[in-house]
Amino acid sequence: MTTGAAFRVALVQMVSTPKVAENLAAAAVLVAEAAAQGAKLVALPEYFCILGMRDTDKVASREKDGSGPIQEFLAQTAKRHGVWLAGGSVPLESAAPGKVRNSCLIYDSEGRRVARYDKIHLFGLELGAERFDEGRTIEAGDAPCAIDSPFGRIAVSVCYDVRFPELYRALAPMDLILVPSAFTATTGRAHWEPLLRARAIENLAWVLAPAQGGTHANGRQTHGHSMVVDPWGKVVAERTTGAGVVVADIDPGFQAQMRRSLPALTHRVLRGRQG
Repeated sequence: MTTGAAFRVALVQMVSTPKVAENLAAAAVLVAEAAAQGAKLVALPEYFCILGMRDTDKVASREKDGSGPIQEFLAQTAKRHGVWLAGGSVPLESAAPGKVRNSCLIYDSEGRRVARYDKIHLFGLELGAERFDEGRTIEAGDAPCAIDSPFGRIAVSVCYDVRFPELYRALAPMDLILVPSAFTATTGRAHWEPLLRARAIENLAWVLAPAQGGTHANGRQTHGHSMVVDPWGKVVAERTTGAGVVVADIDPGFQAQMRRSLPALTHRVLRGRQG
């Protein structure tokens, strides 16, 4: 656990379109705004680079691991602004025909990739007229991911992962939990904030959750409410809807104080196979 100086983070909220170039241009403006406000760690939402008319559109826009305009954009943008940049999800080639890996890629302030996490839990919903089945076009990852950084240890997850606390227990302890998302309006209204606050509270960790937030070209409505949650479970910064930037100052000393006051992480008794 880090006990260093406070630092500023920024979450980029988007309403992504089916056009990759259009989305990258929009993201560039928002990352620049975040950097201008002093953010050193900037996170983009899930599907920041494409939210297509059909699920198969992201398969058509897939890139080889390590090359392609989306990955080049992330590396160059991180280096240009001297920030650590998390690309909420990038469609990378998969061995499974007709599918991609939904990969969160993190770049350091020199533009070097320091992490790749492939989304493990794939969203499925049948509720009224709403139908979602990510497994049709996404191949699930199988490796949890946490990295050490100047900001402390970061646990990386994507959207639907947030419903599975055992993922984070496998990575504990961490200082920051990253949850780039594209929650639907329906599930978001019911579950988004409670899930994020629960993950913060049970891990005594900061949660950074950039989101898609608005009505997209395909008619899909995403919940928005990008938010930063502190280790005590308090929402300290939030944007309700529409494209924009959410900025918050992270104080590692506050986290250390909370863990001393309530050392729940040392009180764990039951541990699963990954715990």
